[in-house]
Amino acid sequence: MDITDIATEGFLDASPNERLGELSSVLESEGRSTILILDGDDALGVITPREVLNSHRSDSTSADALAKPVPTVDRTADVREVCRLLVESESSVVPVREGGELWGSVTANAILDAVLDDLDVLSVGEIASADVVDIAPDATMGEAVNTLRENGVSRLPVTDDGGQFVGVLTTNDMTEFVLRETTQQGSGDRTGDTTRMLDLPVRDAMDDAPPTASPDETVKEATERMLAVDRDGLIVVPEYADRPTGVLTKTDVLRALSYTQEETMDVQITNVSLLRRASKADVAERVEEIAGRHEDMDVLHAHVRFHEHEEELRGDPLVQCKIRLRTDQEEVAGTGEGYGADEALRIALDKLERNVLELKGRRSDEEERGQLLRKLNEL
Repeated sequence: MDITDIATEGFLDASPNERLGELSSVLESEGRSTILILDGDDALGVITPREVLNSHRSDSTSADALAKPVPTVDRTADVREVCRLLVESESSVVPVREGGELWGSVTANAILDAVLDDLDVLSVGEIASADVVDIAPDATMGEAVNTLRENGVSRLPVTDDGGQFVGVLTTNDMTEFVLRETTQQGSGDRTGDTTRMLDLPVRDAMDDAPPTASPDETVKEATERMLAVDRDGLIVVPEYADRPTGVLTKTDVLRALSYTQEETMDVQITNVSLLRRASKADVAERVEEIAGRHEDMDVLHAHVRFHEHEEELRGDPLVQCKIRLRTDQEEVAGTGEGYGADEALRIALDKLERNVLELKGRRSDEEERGQLLRKLNEL
């Protein structure tokens, strides 16, 4: 299946010289999630609410300084390959060319809508991330911004002191706060007219009745819900509990759609350009080597994600590396931070290796206990 009938002609674009303040207003007024930055017929990148949120730049900053590079695809590109490019570029849209010229774009939403019927063979629990980063309702908006940036996530489940799920705060919610005046009009009854926006509590901006997903429902059902309510992700909450156990995003669904049946392990790497020494092939080889140390574990897919912080040391940015293995048994992950992506990768690989060996040890202990119980039952 290709994107011929999925891609659309035209796009919301801006020139490299347009200012961040103007683009922020467009994102709000047009209700769009992406602006394509064009220099003539060349696509320089995209700007999304996340780029606005993560930027400390002034409103006078030009668009080309903030635009995130994205790949360009042909109008007849395979859907699976486009899904992979969307995941690896962390984008919700890629420009589409026809006959060598920029023709239009294809969005994650359009692809998901086109393949909905193929998603009923997967359950939410099979592809949702189990790495939940939450926040308390009385935390400040400033603390939420830092948590989003530090963890490279786009939504935070809000939980009370007992761990109960009470709402969700998303990047889009935070962007609205960042784009407004620092003093909220009409908030005097609650926190005072002079209270800074980032000092307000999370509960003031969170959605306290968000749609959620169950780990047992199909990915088709959950994706239909995300598309219907225009959400990029859902917090996974089991029906028998009120505690979040995971997060399902459109990126998770796209990643599942990009899985291959090749003999080599499917390893996707987001922001691989941050690496200076190791290549994509080097990373994939190292991940495969570690995964192979657990003979009884079948790795279905591996995802390596690099996230750059603004802090630097001797010119090297602080980078977080997350490696996640989806296996036939359970999810295994390793996370590391270091100055430079190569150092972060080394630490994350070490952590992943320890976790894989720990899983192998647990499985061995369980098998020994099972053997012992069977022998006792025979007595």
